[in-house]
Amino acid sequence: MLVDTYGRVATDLRVSLTDRCNLRCTYCMPEEGLQWLAKPDLLSDDEIVRLVDIAVSLLGVTEVRFTGGEPLLRPGLVGIVERCAALVPRPRLSLTTNGIGLKRTAVALGAAGLNRVNVSLDTLRPDVFTTLTRRDRHHDVIAGLEAAREAGLTPVKINTVLMPGLNDDEAPELLAWAIENAYELRFIEQMPLDAQHGWKRDGMITAGDILTSLRTRFTLTPEGDDRRGSAPAERWIVDGGPHQVGVIASVTRPFCHACDRTRLTADGQVRNCLFAREETDLRAALRSDAPDEDIAALWRQAMWGKKAGSGLDDPSFLQPDRPMSAIGG
Repeated sequence: MLVDTYGRVATDLRVSLTDRCNLRCTYCMPEEGLQWLAKPDLLSDDEIVRLVDIAVSLLGVTEVRFTGGEPLLRPGLVGIVERCAALVPRPRLSLTTNGIGLKRTAVALGAAGLNRVNVSLDTLRPDVFTTLTRRDRHHDVIAGLEAAREAGLTPVKINTVLMPGLNDDEAPELLAWAIENAYELRFIEQMPLDAQHGWKRDGMITAGDILTSLRTRFTLTPEGDDRRGSAPAERWIVDGGPHQVGVIASVTRPFCHACDRTRLTADGQVRNCLFAREETDLRAALRSDAPDEDIAALWRQAMWGKKAGSGLDDPSFLQPDRPMSAIGG
């Protein structure tokens, strides 16, 4: 197992497949992009599958989420999914994507064994989308969402970040649209994960702000902590059900006490927290022909040292030294 000194057990693995992205979201990276990892620094397809195998067969991982950057940019993605779906025990497989390219890949991913997708979409307005992402690709994301639903990659979850002065008035409209299209909407407080370190706590839209906005149109009933478990989202039943909406309050209401995640970066580093400043290098162990048990031991050691919390609830919190595109959201 991947247990830490506070008794938390990590069963959910987030695997970043690439640091590259085809959008330039203002809360993630600068307009000119970043200095991408060199190809030799990235884990190969074989290395990724081997590490996932170690995680599920030796360390008790049951859920694997492929992330980026933008994971659909990984040339071998379908093959990686297929090989991980064949592992014993078989993990539940999901993908976090910006949705661009999903229209052409959803069927193949479903056939390979992917269970579901999370798609990032912050607005229903194409002009606002262009402002937020610096790319005119709103129509591609909508088409990707539809393709995922039709391919059975359900529940299709939508991740939304509200930004002051841009889309902070869209919460009720987004929820109505998600319900109409059978998507599960989750609002996420903006976190300090931008490469340019432009995040300011006093300028963010909080979970409280989001719920206040939603209640202007909907009746929200809390699902309750007994149903939440280790899920990051507090879920609310909309207008008596059956539809729900989630709010991930990473900054104002951290959920570190129930965290069950371990993270693998695109260059083979273990992070025991999204906001950790320490990493454990598994790539070097892989490439030095270390046996699986030795790699598993390194991973256990990395998780044992996990801190009690992320520190986001501390007003003096300093942003991590690597942007989200390099870590995996």
